[in-house]
Amino acid sequence: MPLNHESSWQSGSQAGCLACLAAGFLLLTGCSTSAPPSPASFPTDSSAQPDLSVGARLSHEQANDVTLYAISLVGTPYRFGGNTPESGFDCSGLIGHVYQSRAAVTSPRTVAQLKDWGQAVGPESIRSGDLVVFFQRGVATHAGIYVGQGRFVHAPSTGGVVRLDSLGSKYWSAQPRAYRRP
Repeated sequence: MPLNHESSWQSGSQAGCLACLAAGFLLLTGCSTSAPPSPASFPTDSSAQPDLSVGARLSHEQANDVTLYAISLVGTPYRFGGNTPESGFDCSGLIGHVYQSRAAVTSPRTVAQLKDWGQAVGPESIRSGDLVVFFQRGVATHAGIYVGQGRFVHAPSTGGVVRLDSLGSKYWSAQPRAYRRP
């Protein structure tokens, strides 16, 4: 049921305002029914202070531009092999398009190649614009762009659309993953 923030504020009800704020906070934090992931598996948002110990080919400003553009593509249809907003995206096509369009950096075209692209980054050092690569039985199967606050943008599957998801959700928190800084 959509929240009507305007009517809550106009009613003057302090309880209504608090409930509205609490609901908004839960939506923004990506509430989950599972226990929160351990600190070792969940990235902190270090976008405000980049970790200079891990080299990066993108400046902090380029990484932010990559992040904002990726978010703007949420809702674009999924298409296997797709790599433009007009044709749709698969996960590596989305990554390639975003990095090329906003940072003039060419990324590998497959998830198998993306798993080795750039430098490995620990979960404590991830920043906006880094890649999140997911694995099943030791094989890289999916990737997305980390956008901060434990969230990432990705093109998930046939019939879907580019989405913004939480790494802390029940499904994604259970998936083995690695982080890469292009």
